[in-house]
Amino acid sequence: MAAGESPRRKPSASGRAKGPVETEILTVHVERDGRQVSAQWGLNPALKEELTPEEWKEVTDIMGNVTDIARKRFAEMLTPRPDEGGNA
Repeated sequence: MAAGESPRRKPSASGRAKGPVETEILTVHVERDGRQVSAQWGLNPALKEELTPEEWKEVTDIMGNVTDIARKRFAEMLTPRPDEGGNA
């Protein structure tokens, strides 16, 4: 999943944006297909280029943990619990 810039407002006729412009530097996307849950993350390419190999490894390890937690939590929410039986 790629991360990119996401301007909040369109530039004016002079080419300058009015108000703040947000730049997306990190994204996490969790998706479900039935009971299958996947999670991905992405980093803005400009930021990635500025990281040292050690920093990139650290970010990769941390974000791997974040997406794993999100995926597991989502999967737990989709799993029926034993105390949620039918209406008898």
